[in-house]
Amino acid sequence: MTLDLEAIYTDLHHHPELSYAEQRTAGIVADHLTALGLDVRTGVGRTGVVGVLANGDGPTVLLRADMDALPVQEETGLPYASTARGTDRDGNDVPVMHACGHDVHVTCLLGALDALAADRGSWSGTVVAVFQPAEELGTGARVMVDEGLFEHAPRPDVVLGQHVSPLPAGVLGLHPGPAFAGADALRVRLVGRGGHGSRPESTIDPVVMAASVITRLQTLVSREVAATETAVLTIGYVQAGTKENIIPDDATLGMSLRSYTPEVREKLVGGVRRIVAAEAAASGAPVEPEVTVDHSFPALVNDPAACDRTAAAFRAAFGDQGVTDPGQITGSEDVGILATAAGVPLVYWLLGSEDPQRFAAAFAAGTLDSDIPSNHSPRFAPQLHPTLEHGVEALVVAAREWLG
Repeated sequence: MTLDLEAIYTDLHHHPELSYAEQRTAGIVADHLTALGLDVRTGVGRTGVVGVLANGDGPTVLLRADMDALPVQEETGLPYASTARGTDRDGNDVPVMHACGHDVHVTCLLGALDALAADRGSWSGTVVAVFQPAEELGTGARVMVDEGLFEHAPRPDVVLGQHVSPLPAGVLGLHPGPAFAGADALRVRLVGRGGHGSRPESTIDPVVMAASVITRLQTLVSREVAATETAVLTIGYVQAGTKENIIPDDATLGMSLRSYTPEVREKLVGGVRRIVAAEAAASGAPVEPEVTVDHSFPALVNDPAACDRTAAAFRAAFGDQGVTDPGQITGSEDVGILATAAGVPLVYWLLGSEDPQRFAAAFAAGTLDSDIPSNHSPRFAPQLHPTLEHGVEALVVAAREWLG
């Protein structure tokens, strides 16, 4: 291994970038790929990077890592913690943190390419390395495909990738079939009639309207989705008003919907529209509310046969105790779009990153949710070692299983 994985990771973690602003990260990736001898293409999907490592005849394997960070204020206390700030899609100045571990993904893929490039005599075929922007928006994979990903690189025979998680470091989690939920991000604008807080009778209060909408929306999952199905509805933000004695003209809600099937998704989205319209009408809103789908991407479905093949390779390399089935994950991922666009199987797994002793203690105490920070938490801090080395080896093992 010629790369200093820890140095790369801590640098990326200290300098996170928001979706489609990953210019520095993309530059670092491109420089390393060039140094490793790959054919490199930048600017695919705005800030995406594609590297091709050709090594004779054989299958083509696509390995993918995402690069973007989140608008989160880091609270890990790490010496390399982020103090970065960025501008979000609405023009707001926000803190930025790799709270979802995409810095781990980039580092591990660079390490895997280093290992594969250094040992070309043991495999044949082609490795396509995709460093994707804007996974957090659910649009990066689609934009890369639309901007000619498979014109710049050969179509693969399989798409492989991993996502860091709070599983114990040294453990991989792989679930066949629907593995990650589909996601829809909705924005709702409720319009009332503002006025003085001392005279609510002269207004149509959008804050009260929003409160009723939020409460009623909770019945979509609890009362309209069958207990045998899975659905999640989360209100992530509520924006209204500027002062305590002013009733504003409008209120905005941002929500996230998660589901595994088109039928449940349609029920959720349709239910949101119905409830929002009904509450606005009940409040006497002067205009109909606006419901906008900001972005949407499908459930991630792992190919069962490809999962079985890859899991067998993992067990041979790491032992039975090193591979687990975590079940369905209600988090979302857009990597499946790459496999669907290429018409090939997808295998996507979880990479454990939590201290095993800490995880075991929290599991025994029944406090995993409170004691083990997960992705998107301001306290999410993967254990560097052996997470980085294990992530590199997992990618190499999976790639070798599919290469000649």
